[in-house]
Amino acid sequence: MDGTAVSFDTASAARSLGDGTFTAVLRAEWAIGSHPHGGFLIALLARAAIAALHERGEPHAEPLVVSAEFLHAPALGPVLLRTDVRKVGRRATVVEVRLEQRGRSCVEARVTTGRLPMRRPEWTDVPSMPAEPPPGALAMAESTEGPFNLAKGCEVRLDPATAGYLTGRTDEPPRMRLWVRPRHSLVDPYFSLLASDVNPPVVMNLGRIGWAPTVQLTALLRTRPAPGWLRVVVESRSVHESWFDSDATVVDAQGRLVCQARQLGLAPAPGG
Repeated sequence: MDGTAVSFDTASAARSLGDGTFTAVLRAEWAIGSHPHGGFLIALLARAAIAALHERGEPHAEPLVVSAEFLHAPALGPVLLRTDVRKVGRRATVVEVRLEQRGRSCVEARVTTGRLPMRRPEWTDVPSMPAEPPPGALAMAESTEGPFNLAKGCEVRLDPATAGYLTGRTDEPPRMRLWVRPRHSLVDPYFSLLASDVNPPVVMNLGRIGWAPTVQLTALLRTRPAPGWLRVVVESRSVHESWFDSDATVVDAQGRLVCQARQLGLAPAPGG
């Protein structure tokens, strides 16, 4: 591994305290600057929900939907995860998860679980882009929010044709294309959740440079991803005053839709 880098699997696995609560440590290599990465937090919450069901004797549970409210930005360091099973069904079970730090609830989510479908879909519509990053794709190592520490744990390539902000343009569509894969583990549904939020804020193409915190995010997991690069297309439908939406579509190496995510975020002021 790279120095002190901890794999995604290890970093996102919470330790059970035996009563439906779990502990974890938010590490710097899964952060943007000093901010724990939002997609990583979603994956951590989903894993805690599934771990709670496994402890209840449901070994086949998998995440289908994660709907999260970001209440307060957690700091790097230890966190507590509290789970509460709200519904147990034959096809779908719902678990509430709260991520707490120093007695304050920071992120709260509902995780709908079941069995991910594995047969080929009857119908699908996925964006067209190369299965692997082309030679001109840019390796992300820096961000406007601080060091892109995720580069220690995963490879991220950005299509420069969709990142006008890199050359100072402020009139490009809020739309980006990326490729991502973990460095020290295989892609799985939890890494698909991280991939759905791995992009720089799309409003940067409009000259809105800076931290764009997520307020609410809902992600749908559609199937287990095949090994290899994940392709990500992210776009916004509307940037309205300080609010913007961001829709991510994640496609695996076999061209299958594996994750969809929509979030509402706060955009930096024009001109940074």
